[in-house]
Amino acid sequence: MKTTLKISLKPNEKIYINGAVIKVDRKVTLELLNDVQFLLEGHVLQPDEASTPLRQLYFMIQIMLMEPAGASQAREMFRQSLPLLLANFADEHIRTTLKQVDRMVGEGRVYEALKAVRSLYRLEEQALSFEPAAALRPIAVGE
Repeated sequence: MKTTLKISLKPNEKIYINGAVIKVDRKVTLELLNDVQFLLEGHVLQPDEASTPLRQLYFMIQIMLMEPAGASQAREMFRQSLPLLLANFADEHIRTTLKQVDRMVGEGRVYEALKAVRSLYRLEEQALSFEPAAALRPIAVGE
């Protein structure tokens, strides 16, 4: 039997569970007794915040979790975007993590994939801001 997961929410905080948006009016603790896909409000990326390649990838994965009706379209966008990111980022840690993210998404471990992408934000910022020429590899014709 799996262990339960307790999540504490503050007044007016939202949680997204299996595509449903739940807002609480007072401090509560939710106890999730089975496996569910959830996302805390603090981890929700707004469309206008998807301003870098990895944040756009995160947004696609987030849609898979939050909008079951749009999950197949988001999954297709993810499948098209991931090879482009792998081809353009030179940083091996980013590339290795993106391959792990691909596997996690394929296995339905969407929350873990989101967490892994969030962990790359600082590296992406460094790659794009400080040394753009060294951070991104040129795409050769035919790649």
